[in-house]
Amino acid sequence: MPDKNIPIDLKKLSFSDSVSYYFDKAAPFTGAPQGLLDQIKTCNSIYKMNFPVKYGNEVRVIEAYRVQHSHHRMPTKGGIRYSMQVDQDEVMALAALMTYKCALVDVPFGGAKGGIKISPRQTSPEILENITRRYTTELVKKNFIGPGIDVPAPDYGTGEREMAWILDTYVTLNPGEINGYGCVTGKPISQNGIHGRTEATGRGVVYALNEICSFKDDMKDIGLETGLEGKRVIVQGLGNVGYHTARIIAKYGAKVIAIAEADGAVYDENGIDIDDLYKYRQEKKSVKGYGKGKVIADSASALELECDILIPAALERQITEKNAPRIKAKIIAEAANGPVTPAAEKILLKKGVMIIPDIFINAGGVTVSYFEWLKNLSHVRFGRMQKRWEEKHQTGFIKLVEELTGKTVPKARIESLIHGADEIDLVNSGLEDTMIEAYRDIREFKKRRKSEIDLRTAAFAVSINKIKNSYYAMGIFP
Repeated sequence: MPDKNIPIDLKKLSFSDSVSYYFDKAAPFTGAPQGLLDQIKTCNSIYKMNFPVKYGNEVRVIEAYRVQHSHHRMPTKGGIRYSMQVDQDEVMALAALMTYKCALVDVPFGGAKGGIKISPRQTSPEILENITRRYTTELVKKNFIGPGIDVPAPDYGTGEREMAWILDTYVTLNPGEINGYGCVTGKPISQNGIHGRTEATGRGVVYALNEICSFKDDMKDIGLETGLEGKRVIVQGLGNVGYHTARIIAKYGAKVIAIAEADGAVYDENGIDIDDLYKYRQEKKSVKGYGKGKVIADSASALELECDILIPAALERQITEKNAPRIKAKIIAEAANGPVTPAAEKILLKKGVMIIPDIFINAGGVTVSYFEWLKNLSHVRFGRMQKRWEEKHQTGFIKLVEELTGKTVPKARIESLIHGADEIDLVNSGLEDTMIEAYRDIREFKKRRKSEIDLRTAAFAVSINKIKNSYYAMGIFP
């Protein structure tokens, strides 16, 4: 059995050390030999680059990274973030999380991550474009990007626009490559992106929580009823992930009582109008002055409000040993990467808080990125081949029923029954199935070990086992 008193000062772990700590905690439950565990855990390739970019009348040197954590599956996959907090340790940690995340949800990629040390809010679009294109050129020169090599995606500080710049630069430098559009995901629809990718991470969070809250015994253990309806939810971050998570979970009947942003938080015990707040923040660039609900100046304190579900959807290390004792949520869903530190987790688990780990619950983005990559390689939109056939087939079946029964089916009912699957329908169906199946794998692994392990340890163990099986299939390890 693993040693429950691991001699590590959890408060001093870096982000990448924290990921390694979770890995080491789960490893004894996998039965994998130490040599294989060492290979799975190690970052395979780290590319740090510095390049000059002109800022007005001056030239600045930009620091950037691309890390490929694991090549057990190819291509590698992971987002690119733009932030002044980017450093090698952070990018290594995020790349490792991508490896375990992809394996957990059965997406056939190795993990990777990229980062550029800039502030997108304080950089003009023209300079951002120059930096993005130069970064892509550096990746091409070192063979660190390509549909069969390494496929970036959006992350914190980036979106469809940046992915379109990456795509254009890549295909310009690789003329005639038939699968070139598969070099990056998260692209605009007009550039062979896929419907549903923008909200995929947030939607995946909600699909996962809906499944998690459906188990009566599990909910009873933490003092909650089944289902999302009526649950009080706090979301940290109103960016892409936080906004869509809040918007979609409200449609399931949950009540979003607080939204915490960097410059303040909005609280309303009756529930916040998410779209209205989002529109206000887009216009004012702040939640300050929002006239509906109570604005809290200290946004960090909003995480400590009474609620059923807390969803940190911003950056890593937001819940530490300092504020963990004051957290009152029954469930913490890590929509961001690494928002709960190991030291905080230890405190929260003792309090009986259910922590849904990032390598599972925020996997919706990479899942739909996988669908986009498949679409780019197949060169056909999902639903294009079967949608009309399905509608004609269903129409014929309804007519037959009407003839046999002598009754007429209402027109509105016919329209809903004969609707053939569009791309968005297939994407959301595939995403929901992925999140449900992955959680059942985690829950079953945990149940077999009763109270020995938490959900994060179970998730890491399931992921390690799937990667282990990939290496066994290669015949590299006996």
